[in-house]
Amino acid sequence: MSYKSLKIGKYTIEKPIVQGGMGVGISWDKLAGNVSKEGGLGVISSVGTGYYQDKEYAGKLVSGKPQEALNFYSRDALFAIVKNARKICGDKPLAANVLYASNDYGRIVKDACEAGVNIIITGAGLPTNMPEFTEGFPDVALIPIVSSAKALKIICKRWKKRYDRVPDAVILEGPKSGGHQGFSYEQCKLPENQLENLVKPVVEEAALWGAIPVIAAGGVWDKNDIDEMMALGASGVQMGTRFIGTHECDAHDNFKEVLLNAKKEDIKLMASPVGYPAQGVVTNLTGLIERREGPAIKCISNCVGPCNRGVEAREVGFCIADRLSDAFQGNTETGLFFSGTNGYKLDKIISVKELMQKLTEGE
Repeated sequence: MSYKSLKIGKYTIEKPIVQGGMGVGISWDKLAGNVSKEGGLGVISSVGTGYYQDKEYAGKLVSGKPQEALNFYSRDALFAIVKNARKICGDKPLAANVLYASNDYGRIVKDACEAGVNIIITGAGLPTNMPEFTEGFPDVALIPIVSSAKALKIICKRWKKRYDRVPDAVILEGPKSGGHQGFSYEQCKLPENQLENLVKPVVEEAALWGAIPVIAAGGVWDKNDIDEMMALGASGVQMGTRFIGTHECDAHDNFKEVLLNAKKEDIKLMASPVGYPAQGVVTNLTGLIERREGPAIKCISNCVGPCNRGVEAREVGFCIADRLSDAFQGNTETGLFFSGTNGYKLDKIISVKELMQKLTEGE
C-alpha cells in the first residue's frame, strides 16, 4: 500500500507518520528535526526543557534540577530547541507536544507558538480549552489526543460552541503506547479498548465534524501495522518508541540500550504521579519503588498538576520529573524508561532516514 500525504490544517505532511512526543529529552531538536526533514511530522516534547543544554542556552538548574514549572518548562530552552530543529528541517511542518496535565499549560502552548512551531499536540487530559492559548496564531494547527469516540465528541462540542472551530486532526491512542494511558489498568486490557477496535468509531465521529483526520497510535510498529490502520480508516499513524531506536534520537545511549536489552515481559504498566497508568520497562527503579527504597521525593520542579506538589509522587513512590531526567542522563539505576508494548522488538539502532524508508516501503 502506498500512502497519501496527511493534511493537518494548512500543513501537508508528505509521509503520514507522526513521531510521538517523548519527554524528558527523548524527542527534542535532533529527532524531531530529522523526522520532519525526512517527510514525517517531527514532534518536540515540551516536557523538561529546562534540562536542555547547548552553547547558546544554559538552563537554570538548582542542585542539578530545574526549579519550579517556570524553569522545568523553560521558554528559553524551548526556543533554542525549535531553532536547532529548524536548522535541520528548514520550513517543513514541525510540532510540539504539550501535556494538558502540565503546570503552566497555557503558557507553554503560547511559548511553543511564539517559538515557531506549526502544530500543537496535547494529551494527558481532555484539552477542552486548548484553542484559548493559540489566539493570535491562526495558522497553528491543533491536535488533541483521545482514547475514545466519546472523548472526541466532547472536545468537538466544546470547541465548536466556545471557539467556533474543531480540531485540525485527532490522535487516537490505544493502550499499547509508551508512557501515560487514557485508560485505567482494567480498561487497558478490554478488547473494545484495543486500537484496532477503536479506529472505526472514532473515524465515524470525526466524519460528523467535517472529516477530521484520525491518526492512530499505540503499538504501531511497522508497515504492516500502518497498512492495517489505514485500511480501518485512519489518515496517518503516530509512533514513539520505534523512533528511540534511531541514531538521531535525543535519548542517552543507555536509554537505547535498555530497550535493546528488554524482553517482552519486561514492559509493563505501572502507577504514576500523573494519575494515569504508565507503560515502561521494568528496571532497577521498579524494585526500589516496590520496596519503598527509591530516591527521596522533594518536588523541586512542580511539573504536573495532578501530582499535587509531590503528594501523589509519595503515594506511588517516585517523582516522575526526577526519574525521567535520570533516564535522559543515562542513569540506569534510578531512571524511568517509558516504552510501548513493542519496545522489546528493537534490535538495532538505525538512522531516521532508513526507518522512514522501512515504514513506507517495507522491511
